[in-house]
Amino acid sequence: MELQITCLDQSEWRPLPSDESKLGFGRHFSDHMFLMEYTPDRGWHNARIEPRHPLSLDPATMVLHYGQEAFEGLKAYRGQDRGIYLFRYRDNLQRLNNSAERLVMPTFDIDFVASALKKLVLLDQRWIPTSPGSALYIRPNLIATDPFIGVRPSRNYLLYIIVGPVGAYYPEGFNPVSIYVSDHYVRAVKGGIGAAKTGGNYAASLAAQREAQQQGFTQVLWLDAIEHRYVEEVGTMNIMFVIDDEIVTSPLTGSILPGITREAVITIARHWGLKMVERMLGIDEVVECATNGRLTECFGTGTAAIISPVGRIHYMGKTHTVADGQTGPISKRLYDYILGLQYGRIEDPFGWVERIDLAG
Repeated sequence: MELQITCLDQSEWRPLPSDESKLGFGRHFSDHMFLMEYTPDRGWHNARIEPRHPLSLDPATMVLHYGQEAFEGLKAYRGQDRGIYLFRYRDNLQRLNNSAERLVMPTFDIDFVASALKKLVLLDQRWIPTSPGSALYIRPNLIATDPFIGVRPSRNYLLYIIVGPVGAYYPEGFNPVSIYVSDHYVRAVKGGIGAAKTGGNYAASLAAQREAQQQGFTQVLWLDAIEHRYVEEVGTMNIMFVIDDEIVTSPLTGSILPGITREAVITIARHWGLKMVERMLGIDEVVECATNGRLTECFGTGTAAIISPVGRIHYMGKTHTVADGQTGPISKRLYDYILGLQYGRIEDPFGWVERIDLAG
C-alpha cells in the first residue's frame, strides 16, 4: 500500500499558538492528518496524509450509537540538538491493535502505520513546541463506520491520526495533585473492556470525575468493581505507592489499562535496583500506611502527565496527606529520568527512543 501525501500551501498554514506557556492540553491541532479505510473486500487501503478537515459521517454511523472505537495517545518531542524524538511509539500502536481485537475491529500493519505517523510528525514539525515539558501530542483513533442501526460489529472502519501541541496535562503541572477515591461509581470490571483504550471506559468515569472536581480534587482513584476494596487506577493514569522500601502497583488483572508509562516505570525501577512489586493493594492498607507514615510517596504514571505526584488522598469523607503534600524523591527522579530519555538528553539503555528527523 502506498501513502499519498497532499500538503497545504504555506500560505494556508494556520497560525501557531502565540504563547507556549498557555498551551494547555488538547486545544490546538496541526495542519494535516493521516487517514486510511478498511472494507471487507479490500482490507486497509486509501492511506493518505492530507489537510486536516472535519469527518463526514452518516447519522447512523455505528461508532456514534454503539461506541465501537479505540484510540491511543503518544508524544513527539523537540529535544537534544533540536532533534525530533518518539518514545515507545510502536508499543502504543501494538496496544491499539490489542484494543481493536477486544472490540472486534480489524488490526493494521504496525510498520506501515508507524512510517505514516513519522511522516505526519515531520510534515507538521513546526507545531512541535520547544518550551520545557511541552510536546506534540499524537492521537490515533480507530472507529466503526457502517451506517447501520443494530448491535453487531461494523464491517467498515476508519483509522485516522491527528496531532497538536500540548503543555502540562494538569493545571498543577508537576506539583502534587489531589485524588478522590470513589466508593460508589466503578470504571470497569474483569471480563469487560477495562484493559482496552476505548471511549466507553472514559465515559463511565465522567460522573465520578465531576463529583471529585466539585469537591476540589484533581482526579478519581478507582477501586475494583466487585468488592470496592482494591486500588486499580486513576482516571487518566496508572497509580503507584511507595510503602516502606517498596514501590507497589496494581497487577494487570484485566480491568485496568496496561499503561506504556507504567511498564516503563516498572522496568526503570528494577533497572535501578529498587523493589518493585505488583500486588493487590487494599484502600484500607493505603489509608493505614498514610496515617502511620509508611506511605512515603504516591504518584500516577501516564503519557499525558508522565509522572504526577499525589499529595492528598480523600476517602470516605477524610483527606489523608502523603509526604506532607510534597513531591517525593522517587517521583522526581523518575520524572527527570523519563523526560531526559524522551528529549534525547540521556543515554537510552532500553531502546525506547527514536530520533526521526535524521532518518532517510
